[in-house]
Amino acid sequence: MSFEVPTGREEAWRFTPLRRLRGLHGDAPFDLGKIVTAAKADPGVAVMHPHHGDLRNGSAFLPQDRVSARAFDSFEEATAVSVPAGLTASQPVMISLRGESAEHAAAAHTLVEVGANASAVVVLEYSGSATLADNVEFVVGEGASLSVVSLQDWDDDAVHLSHHAAVVGKDATFFHTAVSLGGSVVRLAPSVRYAGPGGNAELRGVYFADAGQHLEHRLFIDHNEPNCRSRVTYKGALQGNGAHAVWIGDVMIRPEATGTDSYEANRNLVLTDGTRVDSVPNLEISTGEVVRAGHASTSGRLEDEYLFYLMARGISALEARRLVIRGFFGELVGQLAVPELADQVMTAIGGKLEKGLS
Repeated sequence: MSFEVPTGREEAWRFTPLRRLRGLHGDAPFDLGKIVTAAKADPGVAVMHPHHGDLRNGSAFLPQDRVSARAFDSFEEATAVSVPAGLTASQPVMISLRGESAEHAAAAHTLVEVGANASAVVVLEYSGSATLADNVEFVVGEGASLSVVSLQDWDDDAVHLSHHAAVVGKDATFFHTAVSLGGSVVRLAPSVRYAGPGGNAELRGVYFADAGQHLEHRLFIDHNEPNCRSRVTYKGALQGNGAHAVWIGDVMIRPEATGTDSYEANRNLVLTDGTRVDSVPNLEISTGEVVRAGHASTSGRLEDEYLFYLMARGISALEARRLVIRGFFGELVGQLAVPELADQVMTAIGGKLEKGLS
């Protein structure tokens, strides 16, 4: 294996609490029976479980760090979803990964392929108690559309390190939404590259860190084809002592990627003292022929004027606080491709708010 054990001094690991990873970044043995995976899809959508040696695995990504490399080497059976060319799936593909125990480490792998001019929605739901390293690949064919929601709804003791890698074909569209609410440590690294001109990628994220939680999102968009578009919008909230949110947004625009239209933004609401936010947008441009290339990052407390506006109309201070925070998340949550899931997420956010206000 070409990846050394990280020490925490590396740029890619400097915000991650290595001591809390239970050896995922080192040499912790994998117990493959600790994750139960289930998938449900339209009759026209194929769901398979290829073994590790299947050559299709690895078509969308190369391991980016020691954890993703170990997970790719160690999984026994993948979950593979294939949407045939031209098919519009009438129902979301639901993939559930449930942890049975956090005592031993586990590895998993998921592959989603969408054929040319096809369309599908995929929901990945992580729950239970686990110590998990996994990789997820998305291959979006020419002219196709794929919407993905990844919901990290773990129990309080879970540790989850995951790499999501997408290849977006010519004139294809890829929507990826990460919702991180549960777990002790969650580190999610979505990446996108393009397989032809005209591709469009939108990456969205919603996260809410409570006391002691570490929620980290590290994004990389590789503009390697001309006339492609990317948009990144992540919003988070933090409350409680030791709550830590990390957002890294890396965008690379290569010399051949003329006509690129790219923008990324991260906004954080700090609800109490004792929290920490690290928000780092990075933009590397190697051509002057771009439509747009920019980024923004803000972290701060609730605006007093919003609260005052509501309270002046007879709304209590606590209810005004709830309404402002719900409104902060509402736009992104409302864009989830599955309405029932949007309701579930807003209910979970409401539960976290009540916990913080009680």
